[in-house]
Amino acid sequence: MTRPTTATAAYALTGRSLRISSRQPDVLITALMLPVMLMLIFVYFFGGAIDTGTAYVTYVVPGAMLLCAGFGAASTAVSVATDMKEGVIDRLRSLDIGGIPIVAGHVAASVLRNLVSTGLVLAVALAIGFRPRASLSGYLAAAALLVAYITAISWLAATLGLLVGTPEAAGGFTFLMMFLPYPSSAFVPIDTMPGWLHGFADHQPLTPVIESLRALLLARPAGDAPWIALAWCAGIGLASVALSSVVFERRTR
Repeated sequence: MTRPTTATAAYALTGRSLRISSRQPDVLITALMLPVMLMLIFVYFFGGAIDTGTAYVTYVVPGAMLLCAGFGAASTAVSVATDMKEGVIDRLRSLDIGGIPIVAGHVAASVLRNLVSTGLVLAVALAIGFRPRASLSGYLAAAALLVAYITAISWLAATLGLLVGTPEAAGGFTFLMMFLPYPSSAFVPIDTMPGWLHGFADHQPLTPVIESLRALLLARPAGDAPWIALAWCAGIGLASVALSSVVFERRTR
């Protein structure tokens, strides 16, 4: 039997992950609706009490998009851990498929699912008053940065799924990705937070991504935020690829 190429194996495994997602409507609906509901809660329940210097929906949309992406990526950790626990990855290994295509299949499916859910968040945001003013190059740059961020955290999630080995433990990544946007500029300006929190909020990976998306979508000066954001995405992505290769070999010997 001819060994499939890395691209062919990754493509086939991406299709498998998407088919599994389509058979789990409850998970899919939760992944789609939770970020939308959180955005609506922030806009209509808290937005009137928060001074951001602009309409709150305009301020909060980039953070809601990353919240959506993080929640979607977290489900990847559970999927990988489930495959490990149920022996699916051992079966794939017996077909002479390497570790990179297996992880890449999960990551690619996560990116596609996330783009759909992020599009839904953006559509709802437009319906309730979000009005981006980006040029075509601004939209393309924002889309590229968002894809880079989703790919990086999806690969990180897949790596954690390999590390922990059980779906229950992998579910803890959901908490991290749901929590991390709060100590950032996602929902309120960092200046309004306690002083001891500024260092973390200013220098954690989500803040430059959020600031970049906000600037690109609203046609405002972005400064060096996009470069810092891309550096974070590249660092997380490359470290995750390297770590997943090592962990995969050790867990599947």
